[in-house]
Amino acid sequence: MAYGEKISPILEEIEDTLWEFESNYPTIPHKFTTMGFRAAIKIFMACLMDKMWIKQEKEKVDFKIRLDLAEQAGKDIRALVKKYTDIDSHDLYKVKKKNTKL
Repeated sequence: MAYGEKISPILEEIEDTLWEFESNYPTIPHKFTTMGFRAAIKIFMACLMDKMWIKQEKEKVDFKIRLDLAEQAGKDIRALVKKYTDIDSHDLYKVKKKNTKL
């Protein structure tokens, strides 16, 4: 069993929990910690890169182009996070405390 297949049920459980919370409390923010926000971005990036890899394998994309596309995707995610939260995602890895809030 691939690692992604192994942890997918955990991600699905988190998704279900988020949907349930948002349905029951639509006006209450989640209040994720800095570390939780960082983890969510990493999880999204890992999933995105996995699906990019599958697509690129199917299309037989040259490895150099894959590297460039992966780098651009990372830059795009960083820009998206910065635009909508004013948080530089690189700074999230400078945080030491586990329960720090944004």
